[in-house]
Amino acid sequence: MIIEAEIISQPYSGEYSEIIYDNESAWNSQSWTFIKFTNEDYSEWCGQFRGFPRQVAFSTVSNIVLILTSDYLYQLNRETENLTDLEDQPKYQNLTVSPNGDFILADYYTLEKVTTSIKNKEPIESPIQMDIIEFNEWDNAKLKFTCDEFLNWDRHLTMNYNSTTNKIEIVNG
Repeated sequence: MIIEAEIISQPYSGEYSEIIYDNESAWNSQSWTFIKFTNEDYSEWCGQFRGFPRQVAFSTVSNIVLILTSDYLYQLNRETENLTDLEDQPKYQNLTVSPNGDFILADYYTLEKVTTSIKNKEPIESPIQMDIIEFNEWDNAKLKFTCDEFLNWDRHLTMNYNSTTNKIEIVNG
């Protein structure tokens, strides 16, 4: 079972056992993302994923690993290391996992929550229309992030998403 995942540069040949997670498509880029996984027995292996690297996160609650690249959003089973789903041409720029095990995805304008599968995303309502969303850090159950108000780019905001209440609030602005 996977207990750790991190984006790395391309490893030397033979440095790790490798699994290539690829999908045939005319839209594939020439870029690759390399993720070093650590299993519970502390063995290490490398997954190779199509697209420029963005982020990786895993949930111990749902036993899911999500890998976000420029080409795909991949979903792996944390126990079997098998690819269970993928979404091509993802619009997402940010990925994180909440303390309760839910994944939070953001494109430039909206936040979405994934609990059991990337096929079942729930939109997260915001008090304003947002633009240029960037995740910062978790403080207990609250995700701090920044954004601009849509069509009012002089208004730079710090926001909190509360994973317990599933609400977004404006911290300053």
